[in-house]
Amino acid sequence: MTASIGAVFLMLCLLLIKHMFADYYLQTPKMLSGRGEYFHLGRAQHAAVHVVGSIVVFLVFGAPLVFILIVGALEWFIHFNIDFIKASYSDKKRLEPTQPAFWRAAGLDQLMHNLTYVAMVWAWVTFAAA
Repeated sequence: MTASIGAVFLMLCLLLIKHMFADYYLQTPKMLSGRGEYFHLGRAQHAAVHVVGSIVVFLVFGAPLVFILIVGALEWFIHFNIDFIKASYSDKKRLEPTQPAFWRAAGLDQLMHNLTYVAMVWAWVTFAAA
């Protein structure tokens, strides 16, 4: 491992902060509507906002461009599909915030995104850290 523990934790923290902003502050009504349909432009844009934030984080850490492009494409695909699975499940079950199942679905969604960031940091340490 060539990256320091501090750098690993800092990168993970920055990715989690980015996630909070992209999920809770930067979503537009277009991104939030129709999320239960698979080919949804708003969800594609939402996933792209996440990728842009991750690109900034990886650039700060000096990751190679090829690494950033690969990880960015993977993050877009994974984020897009995690959000689709959660939205389609929530729609199918007609979940509302007053139901415990709504919060379990939301929590699982966030866990999957957080594990994606752990995998991205692992990839950086393994393949791109100087």
